[in-house]
Amino acid sequence: MKIALEITPNLEPLFGTRDENLRLMEDSLGVRIDLRSDAVHVEGPEESVARVRRIFQDFEALRRQGVNPHNGELNGMLRLVVADAATTLRAVAEAGKQRSAGIKRTVQPRSLNQRKYVEAIEQHDMVFGVGPAGTGKTYLAVAMAVAAINSKKVSRIVLVRPAVEAGERLGFLPGTLQEKVDPYLRPLYDALYDLLEPERVDKMLEKNAIEVAPLAFMRGRTLNDAFIIMDEAQNTTIEQMKMFLTRMGNNSKAVITGDITQIDLPNPRKSGLIDAINILDGVEGIRFCQFEEGDVVRHALVQRIVRAYESAKPQQQELPLDDGAIDVNVPVIEANAIHPAKPQ
Repeated sequence: MKIALEITPNLEPLFGTRDENLRLMEDSLGVRIDLRSDAVHVEGPEESVARVRRIFQDFEALRRQGVNPHNGELNGMLRLVVADAATTLRAVAEAGKQRSAGIKRTVQPRSLNQRKYVEAIEQHDMVFGVGPAGTGKTYLAVAMAVAAINSKKVSRIVLVRPAVEAGERLGFLPGTLQEKVDPYLRPLYDALYDLLEPERVDKMLEKNAIEVAPLAFMRGRTLNDAFIIMDEAQNTTIEQMKMFLTRMGNNSKAVITGDITQIDLPNPRKSGLIDAINILDGVEGIRFCQFEEGDVVRHALVQRIVRAYESAKPQQQELPLDDGAIDVNVPVIEANAIHPAKPQ
């Protein structure tokens, strides 16, 4: 089947940088797209051609509504659309708009696993997001927390991180207690300031509507009406993880994020995240979401770095251990091991 789509004013953003979005549609849908001076010619299977037509129509409709996603965001939206035949560009844009009320940038998943993660957070009280660096685990969780407090679903946000040094000795830090722990919590602050106006973040921190604290401060507390996020969960001990998971109170939601390939504990086998994955698998109300290298949304080089380390891992596992050495090879969740929730 072959069709010609009209080139309307301001359609060029849909093509992407160096036509990367057109190439994405070609590779994913099995079509051929030719740009002409007066039209866009699309040739391929009837169903695929119809999906390309729908994408062009949806983009034009969104543009008329004043929705103009930037190129990186649009490319992520298109990746979701081409990966799922039941998804449309307008539906993806509308879902992002609903999640972004009161936030200065659109909260938009850029991969299928990211969308499953966001939907799991919306539908479950406890979600584990596990995967490599740069996959949006923490950022999306903070964005969903901000959306929840904006819509008054919770009254406060609690952001938690274990204060474990990443292979460096920071020594004695001067200043107040808060100033001592702030360096460990900086990534959480960065996400907040990226999503909200700085003045509003400062005001919410001052009123304790947003609390950023090290994990050690959680013991003995019950967190009601709160959206709780624990970042870098791979650096918790088994005891710390159990302590944290039992802090949830009424009308609370918890998201736990981590990367089990970056454990900074002296004995990686005692990571609380790995222990929780093994123990809580199948528990009703808990959802596990696994990210892969294809979900990396940072600089394109990050994705290649993650891939290189993954490729080197089998060679490292074959090396014999010295007597008394600690085996640092920890179990890895299989790709796409996203466990369905049991029916209520």
